[in-house]
Amino acid sequence: MNWLPIESLADLKKAIENSNKDKTKAVLIFKHSVRCSISSTAKFRLQSFWENDDNFPAYYLDLIKYREISNQVAIDFNVRHESPQVLVIKNGKCIFNASHLSISVKDILASVKN
Repeated sequence: MNWLPIESLADLKKAIENSNKDKTKAVLIFKHSVRCSISSTAKFRLQSFWENDDNFPAYYLDLIKYREISNQVAIDFNVRHESPQVLVIKNGKCIFNASHLSISVKDILASVKN
């Protein structure tokens, strides 16, 4: 999986801007806790089944190290903070989110086909 790191609010802004591009299906933001075994399992499942697609970039946010950015994600997209959590962003709006073991590549891909 070609993770694009989110390590600053500018990186988050860039991810949101990328979700507005015509050629971009959407962007994925994965909020990961390096201290949580469920988060590690979710990350492993994503990496195992994700097919890299330049038109669907995947961003990675270490929410322990960058808690302020994780909080901003919750505010910007009006979603409850969860860990682990994935958000699918299209045209600057969250069109899908899932957490814990509900994170599934199949569901993520289905969300951009609607």
